Amino acid sequence: MTRDTSTLKTAIIENFGTPCAVIDLNVVERNIKRAQILCENAGVKNRPHIKTHKSPLLAKMQIAAGAKGITCQKLGEAEVMANNGITDIIIATNLLGAARSGRLASLQRRMPLKVCSDNLVSLAAYSDAAREAERVLDVMIECDTGQKRAGVETPREAVALAQVIRNDPMLNFVGLLFYPSKDSWPQTQVFLDEMVTGLASVGYEPGIVSTGGTPNFANVGKLLGATEHRAGTSIFNDRMMIKDGFATQENCAFSVYSSVVSRGGEERGILDAGSKTLTSDTGGLQGFGLILEYPEARIHKFAEEHGFLDLSKCTNKPVVGDILRVIPNHVCVAVNMFDQLVAVRDGEIIEVIPIEARGMLV
Repeated sequence: MTRDTSTLKTAIIENFGTPCAVIDLNVVERNIKRAQILCENAGVKNRPHIKTHKSPLLAKMQIAAGAKGITCQKLGEAEVMANNGITDIIIATNLLGAARSGRLASLQRRMPLKVCSDNLVSLAAYSDAAREAERVLDVMIECDTGQKRAGVETPREAVALAQVIRNDPMLNFVGLLFYPSKDSWPQTQVFLDEMVTGLASVGYEPGIVSTGGTPNFANVGKLLGATEHRAGTSIFNDRMMIKDGFATQENCAFSVYSSVVSRGGEERGILDAGSKTLTSDTGGLQGFGLILEYPEARIHKFAEEHGFLDLSKCTNKPVVGDILRVIPNHVCVAVNMFDQLVAVRDGEIIEVIPIEARGMLV
């Protein structure tokens, strides 16, 4: 390891211990700028998804760089962002729990939100929440064009929901929300074109047409009529984004500093980062993270606090006490396991950033 890396590792373990979530601010800033430029060059607004970093400070950095507003996945995340002065928010999931608990009405009373729906049940809950808040609620219709996750599957269904919204005095239709698979953008164009025609027949225009996904930066701008793009992972990147081709190791701003705590056999070892740190989400990859110092090593299994190392392919092997940097397979879920991010720049610790919106499940 270089002297700078060795010094930083010593500072990390002495000040915070391991495992420790660390972000490189130089890389973060480059990643924010890259996402903004990709959107601007494509002629769409940038609306980053904060589910990856869960930090109002980082969200404000994205807005300062030119982002239109932000996307949240849960109402609790939106509450945290609103408490920090961020007001242009789309919540990109059906909010039944938050609506029925009264929390949606409480936040809507404070500020106008944009929520999404793909069914009559959530629309009814939104209407009740808006009435309680005494403020009309903006609603987007979520459309599925390949992910087979949430969203209506046909333009006819979407137009029908738009008509329900139109007939409800407490709801206001503001647009469409898409999360296409990487290869389903042609189908998405067909869906959108039919949707525009169908909406016109009932006197509506789509308004916001929002696409999403960091891998879909490869397609951003290709959907004629799109107005904005939502991407989360791009601020940090991870091993999945390396496999996707969007990122390289140099684009990965987040890593977990972890100590080798055991070498019980010649070909094996144990890290102090297990499933409660890196999570068991493989993201379709082999192993549970990329070890920067020993890329031939493999984290092949987890206990809650143990990462099991397979060192059989390593010419040189780590020893007990070594601190290793791990790029997780899926950074969004790894971030949610920590209370704070240690921010570094040029090999020095700069600040500690609370992950204020972590654990917001409602």
